[in-house]
Amino acid sequence: MKLAEALILRADHQKRIEQLRQRLLRNAKVQEGDEPAEDPGDLRSEFERVSNEFERLIQRINRTNARSSLDEQTTISDALAHRDVLALRHAVYRDLAQAATVTQERHTRSEVKFRSTVNIADIQRRADDMAKQYRELDMRIQEGNWRTDLAE
Repeated sequence: MKLAEALILRADHQKRIEQLRQRLLRNAKVQEGDEPAEDPGDLRSEFERVSNEFERLIQRINRTNARSSLDEQTTISDALAHRDVLALRHAVYRDLAQAATVTQERHTRSEVKFRSTVNIADIQRRADDMAKQYRELDMRIQEGNWRTDLAE
């Protein structure tokens, strides 16, 4: 199995676990004299089975990411960490540009006037650069995921 396939399977497991959680909660109690729509014991058993598979899959993915390289200097784990930080930086710069944008809605001359304390164009260029770096790195990671076999 390729790493990319394992990542798809991991997402499926996450959805399945959430569905089981919802079903467990819906069947956790019933009105006296009624029966639950589904057996909570069966749901718990399935939840435990899927959770255990999910844990093993995550462990294999993490081992693979730590051992596999995108290039001579960068493991997939390192690239993922860098991608996460690029996403964080992009969000902060995007939000800063948005917060610094001044829209004047003064109705009288006595109302407070605001001005930006940062160069919005520079901040927006920085946000755009972070987004571009993120996209490029994400493509490299996705390519690496399809070339890499999942570790045991």
